[in-house]
Amino acid sequence: MAKNQSRTPGRDVRGGKGKGARPMRTGPGKGRGGRPLKRGPQGEKARGQRLAPRRDARDRGDLIEGRRAVEEALGCGMPLRSALVQERSGERDQALERIAARLEDAGVPVERVPRGRLDALSSHGAHQGVVVRTRPFEYAELADVIAAAGEGDALVVVLDHVTDQGNFGAIVRTAEVVGAAGVVVAKARSASVGVGAYKTSAGAVMHLPIAQVPNLARAIEDLQGAGFWACAATEHAEQDVWHAPMGGRLALVMGSEGEGISRLVSEKCDFACRLPQRGRVESLNVAQATTVLCYEWLRRVETGGADA
Repeated sequence: MAKNQSRTPGRDVRGGKGKGARPMRTGPGKGRGGRPLKRGPQGEKARGQRLAPRRDARDRGDLIEGRRAVEEALGCGMPLRSALVQERSGERDQALERIAARLEDAGVPVERVPRGRLDALSSHGAHQGVVVRTRPFEYAELADVIAAAGEGDALVVVLDHVTDQGNFGAIVRTAEVVGAAGVVVAKARSASVGVGAYKTSAGAVMHLPIAQVPNLARAIEDLQGAGFWACAATEHAEQDVWHAPMGGRLALVMGSEGEGISRLVSEKCDFACRLPQRGRVESLNVAQATTVLCYEWLRRVETGGADA
């Protein structure tokens, strides 16, 4: 696709979408299935009683764990409600103490707690001795993402029900690094910005507009109306990424870990592409595949839209 190319459809630009193409499989997901409600010490709820949902730190705002993510939160001036820092052991951890001092200097109440309490709050067991509580994440509107894209070359990553927070955070990190205008996710059955996403994105969720939308197919139409070409990542596409029109204004649509891109969303896309593969194992997971495709977009726009 040439730089700033018009969205006037043409077979030479759309390439091989392929009817009935299956979505790119991105590896097994990590389902977050619901946990059963805890019962009383007798193993049964008392007749006529309802157990009130347990309220803990998670109910009072989002949690951010890990030193780098906390430092990112401090660096961008994110409003933090409180901080839990691992209590001092025999040897002082100078890096952790510097973070605690920064939190106190920023006026954030700091509480020293045992490691076990941090372990209980951690999503991945990688809190590195610090967890901070902030306000619930504020999502952008799709119009904000389109506005951030401006008029020229731009990338928007659209996630079709990616459910794992680790994958979600890694994708947001890649999108921010390559200079994407934003990320679009579904409101239902999708990973949201939580502890895991803050951690795996290394704080990138605080620097990039992330829009939640009720209807991904409609969101793709809106992006197309703003001059974007929509590309569906599917392992059964007729053309590979090296020959697909990956430059210009691109809405890159990535499918879920287990099911890939839904039929309705795929049908809204202008073309499809796949990653070439020589090995025998299953294709890359959604976060890895997104990184490859995002960097191919960046290569195209930095070389003036060249397809090779």
